[in-house]
Amino acid sequence: MEFLSEYGMFVAKTLTIVLGILVAVVGIIAAASRSKDESDEHIEVTVLNDQYDETSLSIKSIIMGKDELKKTEKELKAKKKAEKKSGSPEDESRIFVLEFEGDIKASAVENLREEITAILMVARKQDEVFIKLQSPGGMVTTYGLAASQLKRIRDHGLKLTASVDQVAASGGYMMACVADHIIAAPFSIIGSIGVVAQMPNFSRLLKKHDIDYELITAGEYKRTLTMFGENTDEGRLKFKEDIEDIHVLFKDFVSHQRPVVDIKKVSTGEYWFGTRALELSLVDELKTSDDYLLEKVKDSKLYKVEHRKKKKLSERFSGLLQVIMDKSLNVWWTKTRENQLP
Repeated sequence: MEFLSEYGMFVAKTLTIVLGILVAVVGIIAAASRSKDESDEHIEVTVLNDQYDETSLSIKSIIMGKDELKKTEKELKAKKKAEKKSGSPEDESRIFVLEFEGDIKASAVENLREEITAILMVARKQDEVFIKLQSPGGMVTTYGLAASQLKRIRDHGLKLTASVDQVAASGGYMMACVADHIIAAPFSIIGSIGVVAQMPNFSRLLKKHDIDYELITAGEYKRTLTMFGENTDEGRLKFKEDIEDIHVLFKDFVSHQRPVVDIKKVSTGEYWFGTRALELSLVDELKTSDDYLLEKVKDSKLYKVEHRKKKKLSERFSGLLQVIMDKSLNVWWTKTRENQLP
């Protein structure tokens, strides 16, 4: 009982403190939002060469002697100084690096379109775009849009390289096949050139509970299958025809982008690991994105381009609340354990 009483007092004190802090924080954020007239979205560019240099230097600082390390640091500073002085020469090799991690809705397509637009505004014909792609596929319309966004790069005459470290299946491969060159890790999942659709039907459950379901449509095929009404063989046949048509469009798209593949052989809906995908010409080379960039950083400038959105006030508020509660509970747990010690 004494423990529960102490715990109750602790919770009450914590909530009081938390609410006070939150009120103050919300007031500050609201005032800052009113005072700043800035966009909620922006393009962020990171020079990956600098990151590689810093990583290399941190390792060398451990394994090198002092004199050798000073010499290396001096050479690196001289190199950066020369680069700043010379600016960006016209013949400099530049690679713009993108990342796309896809979910079933291809939600990242909104960021992708902004990033590609930004690149196309400054890119030269000799520049390259490299995309690290990971997606198991999903909705036809959104992945079709994502593939079309990548096609903009090709249409502007830029080289496009796609890298698959883990998976590019179905809609993910629809995106990858747009590239001039596809690299893949040996055990990455590639392919799944097929279409699937499924839905439950609750009509018998509704009948069992004497629930009527009315569906009114205009147009013979406005609704072919339904979740709540009784489905007909005619509706199933039409739905199947629609799925087959999407599959035909998918196959035609892959064939057009990668004429080297035997589309009849690879469009069965199966997937293959990277090694087998190379044999089927679904990819061009077995390599990880890390190795590709590590090779290119030696003689190219690598620019990682990201479209970022500021978090909404509600998201920041909930995140802050979670942090405060976690810390408060940690403090309470620590004090409780200390009180239990002999």
